Amino acid sequence: MAYKALYRTYRPSTFEEVAGQRHIVKTLQNAFSTNKIAHAYLFCGPRGTGKTSMAKLVAKALNCEEGIGHQCNHCSNCLAVADGSHPDVIEIDAASNNGVDEVRDLIEKVKYSPIKGRYKVYIIDEVHMMTSGAFNALLKTLEEPPAHVIFILATTDAHKVIPTIVSRCQRYDFSKVDDIDIINRLKTIFALEGIIYDDTALKSIVSLADGGVRDALSIADQVIAYSGNAISEKDVEDLFGLASIEEKINFILEINRGNTKYVLEKMNQFIESGIDIKRLTNDMLDILKDVMIMSDTGEEKLLLKLRKEQALDLVDEIDNTVALEMIKILLEAQSEYRFVNNISSLFQVTLLKMLNAKKAQNPIIQEKVVIKEVIKETKPIEEEKIVENVIEQEKTVEQTKPVESINESHVSQKEENVEVGTTSYDDSAIPLLNSLVNSGDKNILPEETIIKLMIIGDKEARLAMVEKWKNLDAYKMHPSIGTHATLLANGRPYIMNSKLLILLYQFAHDAERVNFVDNQKSLTSMIKMISGTDIKVYAISQNESLEAQRKYMQLRQISKLPHVTLDDIEIDIKGE
Repeated sequence: MAYKALYRTYRPSTFEEVAGQRHIVKTLQNAFSTNKIAHAYLFCGPRGTGKTSMAKLVAKALNCEEGIGHQCNHCSNCLAVADGSHPDVIEIDAASNNGVDEVRDLIEKVKYSPIKGRYKVYIIDEVHMMTSGAFNALLKTLEEPPAHVIFILATTDAHKVIPTIVSRCQRYDFSKVDDIDIINRLKTIFALEGIIYDDTALKSIVSLADGGVRDALSIADQVIAYSGNAISEKDVEDLFGLASIEEKINFILEINRGNTKYVLEKMNQFIESGIDIKRLTNDMLDILKDVMIMSDTGEEKLLLKLRKEQALDLVDEIDNTVALEMIKILLEAQSEYRFVNNISSLFQVTLLKMLNAKKAQNPIIQEKVVIKEVIKETKPIEEEKIVENVIEQEKTVEQTKPVESINESHVSQKEENVEVGTTSYDDSAIPLLNSLVNSGDKNILPEETIIKLMIIGDKEARLAMVEKWKNLDAYKMHPSIGTHATLLANGRPYIMNSKLLILLYQFAHDAERVNFVDNQKSLTSMIKMISGTDIKVYAISQNESLEAQRKYMQLRQISKLPHVTLDDIEIDIKGE
């Protein structure tokens, strides 16, 4: 007999065997027990989280000979649903049957009564692949099907299903399955299969599966084929190109020690051996989170990756502030991986940033600090201002830190032995501004509004504002408005019209600060002072702009860009 994959062999046969999704199971069980059965269901969620399996369980529960809601798994209806031979349970792959003709054929057959069970159940998988014509053809039948027909639609991309279809269904959102639920499911299956395993091997499999039970079982299948009936963590690492936990710990320690040569050579070894850079980044994040958890709580049960001894060794060497800075750098890399062609180069840059994280966290205040020169140039937001510092040993240190952080955090103009160049200001022309806040209500513009504003943006007005933006440099060191000037200068004018100026920032936290409602009045006053323009301001991050540009180009390529004027766009910016 041909081998059957684990995920097919061990599909859940009852609601109780489903891994995770307890909220969905409970809702469906209650609906069946009270005979409140919907005519159409929409199952949404990531791949491998149980949508199709749940659909088949619903078909069993509707047709089991022991009564609605039961899944006896020994009556003819349950057995026929399980092996895919039930004449009244029709599975349709919308990826290959997505046209109007196929839907019309389905509608023609819907009117016929069930042959074997109580209900005819149509399971339409990957329903988002259907054409708009097919969706429209299905609408009326989906809204008022015959009493003996139930539709179950499944999709990984719910946003691609037209709203008129969604509104006719009961929607259930499947989430990624918790690691502990997947581990318990694997343990049950391995016990039935007679597989010997290490707990660490299970954790590695679950980590690779990323919340998908089907992926976990497929990975387990591969590992069993590789190692036989006894699997270890090393088997998983060898098969899927993973670095061992000891290698990752040592890698992070050498980063913390600033050992650039070792770190870059080790990175090359990882790449040459086929290590998944994205997976390595995730694991490094988990390890650094464990460092902070152990440092703050001392509780081993809260650790994600490390044993207590491993975590304590790292806590002894890595300061919490440095660990947090490294985490921020890795999170930025994670969000940027999908936008680059060469992940290895981005990972190398990420490592170089991490190597300097410890240096960047150390205070610059020494007994004798002389700021010789502050280079004031208007550059793209990717470039930081360079400040040259001469310390007691007369060494020159170049650090890529914003002028603001040096001005506010590290250098006090009242300290002895500090010489700072002075700038004269006309205080009568400087508005009285409130201090900037770091929390509170935020202005939020939908992405579709951003795209519309891109369509009608005034290029000449934006370029004129870019020139005036240079005026901010003169105020960065001002004692009362320096923070406002620096925040604005870290961004650049991106889209502009007569009502709104949208700024582009490299980092999301800067854009978020601009968008706090309580900061709007102060920032617009600052913009009016340097440009003479009274205009509202909004900010987006580089990642948000890339996504908006991608959708803009998609719409442009298919000639679907909307024809809009400024009066057609609702711009709801609060804070005046």
